[in-house]
Amino acid sequence: MPALPAVTRRPPYWSQACAELSAQDAVMGQLIEQFRASELRYRSDPVITLARAIVSQQISVKAAESIWNRLLESMGELTAQRLAQARLPTLRNVGLSQRKAEYLKNVGAHFHKRILIAERWHEMEDEAVIEDLCQLKGIGRWTAEMFLIFNLQRPDVFPVADIGLLKAIQRHYNAGRAIGPRKLSQLDKRWRPWRTVATWYLWRSLDPIPVEY
Repeated sequence: MPALPAVTRRPPYWSQACAELSAQDAVMGQLIEQFRASELRYRSDPVITLARAIVSQQISVKAAESIWNRLLESMGELTAQRLAQARLPTLRNVGLSQRKAEYLKNVGAHFHKRILIAERWHEMEDEAVIEDLCQLKGIGRWTAEMFLIFNLQRPDVFPVADIGLLKAIQRHYNAGRAIGPRKLSQLDKRWRPWRTVATWYLWRSLDPIPVEY
C-alpha cells in the first residue's frame, strides 16, 4: 500500500484535557482510562483529511476503512493533482458512489489550482473555517468539523449531528434512550473547552477501529 504522510499523535492539549474531563465527569473519566492506550491521530495533509472525511460520510467506520484502503491502492499516491485527474469510473470501482467520486475530484481540483489555501485556516476561528469549507461542493458542516478535529487539531469541536457521537452519549449517559436537547446541552457545557477530546473517547467506545481522518 502506498505510504501516506507520517501520522502525528497526541495534540499538545491532550493530557490537560483528559485530566480536566476526568475530574469533572466520572463517566468520561472511565472512558479515558479504558482507552488510555489510544489517542487521536491526525495528519498534516489537508487533502487527505478532507478526502477521508468524504469517503466516510454516512457509512460505518469499518466500511469507510475498506473503501479508503482500496482507494489508496488504486491511486498509488493520494495528491490533489491525482484526485483532480482521476477518472470517475476508477473512483467508482473502489466502492465510492458517483457523488462521492465527484466530490473527491472537486476537492483535488480546488487544492491543485490553489483555489483553496489551507495555510490561512490555521489563523481563523472555527466557524470561519467551517463557512469557508462549506462553500465547496460535497462538504457540509460535519465534514468541516472533522477537518477542524483531525487536521487543525482544534480542542473544542462538538459535532452534534454525528450519529456515532449521539449513539455513544445515549449508551453512556442515558441508558441507551434517545437524548433530549436539555441533557445534551448540559453535557455540552460540562465538556467545554475540551469537547473534541470528549467526542473522540465517545467514538472510541463504539468502534474497535479508532476514528482517523
